[in-house]
Amino acid sequence: MMAKDSIILVSGGLDSTTLLYDYAGSIALAVSFDYGANHNCREIACAKASCKKLGIKHVVIPLGFMKEYFESSLLEGADAVPEGRYDDDNMRSTVVPFRNGIMLSIACGLAENDGLKYVLIANHSGDHAIYPDCRPEFIDSMSDAMKAGTYAGVEILAPYTNITKADIVRRGMLLGIDYSETWSCYKGGEKHCGKCGTCTERREAFRLAGIPDPTEYEE
Repeated sequence: MMAKDSIILVSGGLDSTTLLYDYAGSIALAVSFDYGANHNCREIACAKASCKKLGIKHVVIPLGFMKEYFESSLLEGADAVPEGRYDDDNMRSTVVPFRNGIMLSIACGLAENDGLKYVLIANHSGDHAIYPDCRPEFIDSMSDAMKAGTYAGVEILAPYTNITKADIVRRGMLLGIDYSETWSCYKGGEKHCGKCGTCTERREAFRLAGIPDPTEYEE
């Protein structure tokens, strides 16, 4: 039987939900963060539902200070979120400064407190150009810092770092995930808008994976 030695950052999006299912046997705790983004409410509801289905303890930690003090289109309302392709120039406004660094630090503290060894995060290769705190060099450095700063030697596990979102979708289908129960859209409306960068990336991932997209889009 696999040891329950890990905590996972789970947003309720496609990537982290796949990782949740992929490593369910080793996860003792799943944590989501409400940092005031447009889509947090939709994502967190999906995260809760997935954790309940898998029997994994789930907690939500509020990080309201980020909306108060940080600048990002994710924190400014749906109209501020750019539409179009998921590329560097278009999506840079969606960066929330050091978001993963902050969340990984909190998860590291929880892991140390609960006697856990690993923190799981679902960054992937498509994130690297846009988000500095998704890049391999950051993940490796953060893991080294966490290991040095904890008695238990807590480390990061980021198994999707060098694969694509399409690869993740293929993995999820093998795991039997219902992706209609995940949320990606940064606008956080009743349906996925189908126009923002994350919706575009989500659509492309299913297309490249050769798997029907179950997402309900506004258009």
